[in-house]
Amino acid sequence: MTQTLQDLEQALRAALGDAVQSLVLDRGELTLTVSVKDIERVALRLRDDVKLQFEQLIDLCGMDYSAHQDGLSELAQGPRYGVVLHLLSVSRNWRLRVRYLAENEDWPVVPSLNGVWGAANWYEREAFDLYGIVFEGHEDLRRLLTDYGFIGHPFRKDFPVSGHVEMRYDEEQKRVIYQPVTIEPREITPRIIREEHYGGLH
Repeated sequence: MTQTLQDLEQALRAALGDAVQSLVLDRGELTLTVSVKDIERVALRLRDDVKLQFEQLIDLCGMDYSAHQDGLSELAQGPRYGVVLHLLSVSRNWRLRVRYLAENEDWPVVPSLNGVWGAANWYEREAFDLYGIVFEGHEDLRRLLTDYGFIGHPFRKDFPVSGHVEMRYDEEQKRVIYQPVTIEPREITPRIIREEHYGGLH
C-alpha cells in the first residue's frame, strides 16, 4: 500500500468511525462499504471534511449482485441490489469507491445523493432505468435510456437477452408499434478450433 492510500485509509477511519462496514484495498484502489442508512451522512462527511474533500462525484452506477449467490463472494448472502460511487478529491488528489446495498430485493430503495453532488442526477436516473433502483428524494426520477412504456429493467441479471417486446414501423398504421418478441431463443455454441497451424500459429 502506498503512503497516499495509507493516509486516505487513516483519514476515512478517523472521519467516519463506526460507519465504516469495510474498507478494502484491491488493485491499488480503496473500496469503502457503508450501510444504506448511513450513506447520506457519510456522503456529506466525505464531501465536507477538510481532511477528505471529495468534491466530485465521477460516477454512480447500480449493481445486481445476484450472480454472487454462488457463495464465492463476500456478497453471497447479502442484498441483491446496490449502488457504487466513484469519488475524486481534486484538492487532495485521491480517489475512492463507495458501495452501499439496498435492503429490500423486491423494491430496492436508497436515498438520492443529488443534494450532495449535483452530478448524481442523471446517474441516478440511469440506475433507476436499468436496474429499477428507486432513489428516494430525487426530484425527477424517470427513465433515461429506454423507451416510453418499456417493460422491466434491462441490466438486471434475470432480464431476457431478447427483451419482452420489439418495435417496428407499421406501414398500414403509419406509426411505430410494439409487439411481442419474434426472435426465437437459441443456444450458441462457440466453435472450437483444433487445426494445428490455424492462423499461422505453430
